[in-house]
Amino acid sequence: MAVNIHPTALISPGAELGDNVCIGPCACIDDNVIIGDGTRVDGFATIRPYTRLGRNNHVFSYAMVGEVPQDLKFSGEVTWLEVGDNNRIREFSTLHRGTEGGGGLTKVGNNCLFMAYTHVAHDCKVGSGVIMSNGATLAGHVEVADNAIIGGLSAIHQFVRVGRNAFVGGMTGIAMDLPPYMLAAGVRPGIQGVNSVGLRRLNLPKENLAAIRAAFKLIWLSGIPRKEALEKAAEEFAAVPQVMEILDFVRSSQRGVMAADRSVPAQEQTQSPNQG
Repeated sequence: MAVNIHPTALISPGAELGDNVCIGPCACIDDNVIIGDGTRVDGFATIRPYTRLGRNNHVFSYAMVGEVPQDLKFSGEVTWLEVGDNNRIREFSTLHRGTEGGGGLTKVGNNCLFMAYTHVAHDCKVGSGVIMSNGATLAGHVEVADNAIIGGLSAIHQFVRVGRNAFVGGMTGIAMDLPPYMLAAGVRPGIQGVNSVGLRRLNLPKENLAAIRAAFKLIWLSGIPRKEALEKAAEEFAAVPQVMEILDFVRSSQRGVMAADRSVPAQEQTQSPNQG
């Protein structure tokens, strides 16, 4: 079907545009760009070489998608940015290609929202359903799992992992791994508890919610050595997949996992998700 291209847009003959793609005024689409069906690129946005966009994405005005990495080791090699389907990339956001040393690929899943001025650096792996609020920044090689939320003006240190359904509060600096279902906020925070709101949205059985809270208390608040606490949690909650996911995340951490924030009362850290 027809492609709607504004007459002032600059489209390289080497770009591949799917059906029902809409390109706004003064947008720039470079060579070696693939844009899937139904995707919209608004005026003055730029899609740089070696970028693949899936279906039904919306790139807003002045976004820069697929620019070369801000890495001094990068020397012009062919690397890629891959973005899935149904993502919204708002004004002035920047998503950069990978580097050879990081595997050559920056990858974004489906149904993500990148609010204005967000940044996804080279070699990041962003899952599906992720929300990055205004001004949030991912350094190189960061991994953000499905349905995580990164608050506004927050910064994630390079090589850090943010687990599934985790929540990072606004103006937060994360320098160590944040496990699934956990919440952290502050300049250099510890884990402040389970992500109560996020867990409520999952509609998990009450038994699973209670197990997640109990596992958090055991691993982070009990004072038991970490290895022993993980073994005990594995025995007690073997039938709860969310707890096993947390344990796998902690055990696989290369950078180290965040400690608990001891300034937050224990009863607040383990409150029921039904309390909000």
